[in-house]
Amino acid sequence: MFRFFYVIFINLFRTPYMITKMRWYADHPELHSREDCYALAQRCIRIVKRTGWIKTIASGTEHLPSEGGYLLYPNHQGKYDVLGIMYTHERPLSFIIDDSVSHGILIREFTDLVQGGRLHIEDLKQTLVLFKERATQVAEGLRLIIFPEGVYIRGKKNELERFKPGSFKLAKMAKVPIVSVALYDSYQVFNSSHLGPVTTYVDYLEPIPYEAYAGLKTQEIAHIVQERIQAALDSRAAKLKEQQ
Repeated sequence: MFRFFYVIFINLFRTPYMITKMRWYADHPELHSREDCYALAQRCIRIVKRTGWIKTIASGTEHLPSEGGYLLYPNHQGKYDVLGIMYTHERPLSFIIDDSVSHGILIREFTDLVQGGRLHIEDLKQTLVLFKERATQVAEGLRLIIFPEGVYIRGKKNELERFKPGSFKLAKMAKVPIVSVALYDSYQVFNSSHLGPVTTYVDYLEPIPYEAYAGLKTQEIAHIVQERIQAALDSRAAKLKEQQ
């Protein structure tokens, strides 16, 4: 958390301008395309990275589908997860976020800027409505991040929690490829006491086409995606150990 407040403090002179600009872009979609809004989001991320001594390395971007919409299912480690993915993903992305954490300073503006979906976790009716809405948009070309672990848990570092099968109902509804994403050391940015330079990793895995999971239950899909991400995390840990 120290780095989070440090980044906000060191950028205080920029914050009013950036908040106003993000708010303007979000409130006037007739003037600013999704591409314009995403470019502004990436600019904000670059400022955060530069002033927070954050380096993010991506691999597997060649696996990303070249056309159409798809769903990205990453593990969840903390506040930097979405930023790390968006920094390494060239084309516009949106995400689904727990409504209870989406109204803080800068988070609210950033969520609105990229048209993020706010999920009321305990409200099944609202969840279904949001999933139907986003499934239609993804089927029409939207690329969307959803965290199958739900909220992140402090202190788990690079360990996984059980993936929630319900999050994969969205994939079944949208009928699009699933892109598993392995985030490594992302927790060190804003969810640890580490203050020095930090390197995080975003590993995009080969997509799972709809045809490959259409006949599976959501529990089975969750198990497959979790195993793929776990294998990628183990591989990343082994590579870093070899470099030491």
